[in-house]
Amino acid sequence: MLLIDLALIIVCARLAGAAARRIGQPPVLGEVLSGVLLGPAVLGPSLAGALFPADVRLALGPLADLGLVLFMFGVGYELDHRLMRQPAALSVAAGSTLLPFLLGAGLAGWLAARHQHSRPLAFALFIGIAMSVTAFPVLARIVVDRGMAGTRVGGLALSSAAVGDVAAWSLLAVVISLVGGKPAWLTLLAAPAVVAMILLVRPLLAAVLQRCTGPAAFTVVAAGLLLSAATTELLGLHFIFGAFLFGAITPRQNIRLRTEVVDRLTSVGGQLLLPVFFVVAGLKLDVAGLGVAGLGELAAILAVAIGGKLAGGYLAAAAHGLPRREAGALAVLMNTRGLTEIVVLSIGLRAGILDHRLYSLMVIMALVTTVMTGPLLTAIRADRPASPPARPRAEMAPPKIHGTGARLPAAGGLCQLRTAPSEIDRNSSTASAATASGGGSGRPSVGGVRATRRDTDRGGRTGRSIRPR
Repeated sequence: MLLIDLALIIVCARLAGAAARRIGQPPVLGEVLSGVLLGPAVLGPSLAGALFPADVRLALGPLADLGLVLFMFGVGYELDHRLMRQPAALSVAAGSTLLPFLLGAGLAGWLAARHQHSRPLAFALFIGIAMSVTAFPVLARIVVDRGMAGTRVGGLALSSAAVGDVAAWSLLAVVISLVGGKPAWLTLLAAPAVVAMILLVRPLLAAVLQRCTGPAAFTVVAAGLLLSAATTELLGLHFIFGAFLFGAITPRQNIRLRTEVVDRLTSVGGQLLLPVFFVVAGLKLDVAGLGVAGLGELAAILAVAIGGKLAGGYLAAAAHGLPRREAGALAVLMNTRGLTEIVVLSIGLRAGILDHRLYSLMVIMALVTTVMTGPLLTAIRADRPASPPARPRAEMAPPKIHGTGARLPAAGGLCQLRTAPSEIDRNSSTASAATASGGGSGRPSVGGVRATRRDTDRGGRTGRSIRPR
């Protein structure tokens, strides 16, 4: 039964992703919805129970965890540290994170009386984090698909989301340590462990991988990833933090390492294991008996989540002199939550911070805020920027570009751009501007994020390379 269910999960995720793409939504949104459609929220408890019996659910749990490990490894690996050094990005990230966080923490005081929780402080902090999250992978895909790559809004959105992601994961680690049940002295070891990973493990890993290729390099990276995840779990944090950190310290300059190791790991995680996580998350969804009270809570959650993000992002962007339409587009992009929010909510449910009913309401909020991004951008005509790209074409000689696809690496390879050769030629000026803003790395970049040799959709579907000659 397990093998049959795995086949069903993979096929449904693929079909749902293709359907989402056809209606202008990110494929990952369709894959998340496939997990909901296969769960009791749609099929009902009896049919979902027959389709996924108890023994199958027990087997799917570890596979979903492994999918999360590989996904978070990709998030850390694709994080461009240069994105977090832009003053405007820091300001926009602060505005679009702090306001929804504070509003969410305030809303937690009202929700606390209606839901089970054991630690009021952890509950308030967690709700604030859930309201302030931006899904960097989904946002990057939207930026590319709508032709906003290379514009001021697109680059600023990617940079701000990267900063916000790091801040959210760091604060979430603190919250999980509060409810982890581990001795305080053990949790305090997390800080020196992070320092050791950066100062000791990172150079050692780079030196080892310079001498290893093929299966040897795959073994080093895979074993190191699992050990890093296990270490943070033992320290009272969630294993995803260790996976994220190991991805962040893995060398990026080695192209063979990316193609032979990283892309293979994220491909398995993206096409096979992450859809399992979506189903496991969907099986925990409980929308039965919400009633008027539940709908009132959902309305309040949506109001805080959407209002906080839009207001915070808009005000911060306007303060940096962006026109109203561009500031509005940036605020809408920062309101995208998607997969990252589902991961955060799953952690909260597992840690006992959320009950199943509040978890279900928050998942609905994550889906709504992601679905609304595309239509809102169309409504404000954000794909027709009022300002030119960050650098005019005259400042650099455009490189010659060949191939049929380009990968915008972002958080586990969730972004993909497939363009015809004629489109590549028409967009050569954009690629040129991206190369200039990519820190002189010689690779095209979009908003400071480098394009790489391969193009993948969440580590899976590959295209050809896009490289300057």
